[in-house]
Amino acid sequence: MSTLRLGMAALAIACTAGFATAQTATPPADAPDSAKTAPTTTMKTDESAQKPPLAGANSFTETQARERIAKQGFEEVQGLKKDDQGVWRGQAKKSGAQVSVALDYRGNVVQQ
Repeated sequence: MSTLRLGMAALAIACTAGFATAQTATPPADAPDSAKTAPTTTMKTDESAQKPPLAGANSFTETQARERIAKQGFEEVQGLKKDDQGVWRGQAKKSGAQVSVALDYRGNVVQQ
């Protein structure tokens, strides 16, 4: 039984070490000093490189979308419609000017 426990402990350590090395990369020894100051992280998806509004399954109701947009300083939010990408789009006023606004599935409010 102790052999099984030892094997399980070794497996757990190996898996943990694998996750840690997958998240950061150490610069090579011959890299310039500026590259050695901070480890770089690897990106798992291209989504982090995209700018809002992001397409996705949006679960906000129209009322919730209107409230979130208003909390970002927009007034007279109107004409909200969810498009085929799951983004709420409409018109609002900000600083007295009529603008287009969008709310994505993550709650990002974007003036367009």
